[in-house]
Amino acid sequence: MTDQNAELDVALDRVIEAARAHLAAVKAAAGRIDDDDVWQAYVDLNNASFAYDEQLLDAFGEVTPWDVESIDPDEADRRFGQLTEAGGAAGADPYPQIVSVRQRRDYRVPSVSALLRVAETARRSSVPEDEDAGPVESVGEAVLELLQAGDGSLASLDVPELEPLDGLLTVTEVAEPLDLEAFDDADGSGPFAPVDSDVLVGRLDEHPFLPDEDEHDHGHDHAGHHHKH
Repeated sequence: MTDQNAELDVALDRVIEAARAHLAAVKAAAGRIDDDDVWQAYVDLNNASFAYDEQLLDAFGEVTPWDVESIDPDEADRRFGQLTEAGGAAGADPYPQIVSVRQRRDYRVPSVSALLRVAETARRSSVPEDEDAGPVESVGEAVLELLQAGDGSLASLDVPELEPLDGLLTVTEVAEPLDLEAFDDADGSGPFAPVDSDVLVGRLDEHPFLPDEDEHDHGHDHAGHHHKH
């Protein structure tokens, strides 16, 4: 029994070492999918756990909570290679295109002074109390302030001081991703301009719902339209 006890101690040490090696591999991979070192460490931990469980059963008729089966390391290598070839190789993807979503929405300003006031309130809330927020001096600056306060979300422009007009959204397959460094900060049209290689997948037209209109007579103006190409 003494020899069995010594063997059990060695088997348990292997489990602990394998668990530490697995954790180190996981940390090094930092979330990377199909990492070879993580897979190898997983197989080692699995087999060390299986071996300890078997030896514990043989020696004392006891088992661990680990419900594992032995994994053939050679078979594991083959399976891992098949997985990475099927899902991990970028060259194997038959659809390598990049999808670009572009949106435009227009607004009417019923009262410039009211819009400036709400934008100044948003600006004051974003700076420390002991600092001068400064005035908002234009309609465009006011809209930009509201967008910044709402982390760029168009939902932040859903305020009575702005009346929504028509808008649209396009989905396009493009060959190259957006390179912000290729456009000057003052260039507001270049990043949105299509190129010859772009393929328009479809366009969503947005018409605002205005509750004071007669829905029966103008319902066709309220619904969004989908143009697919």
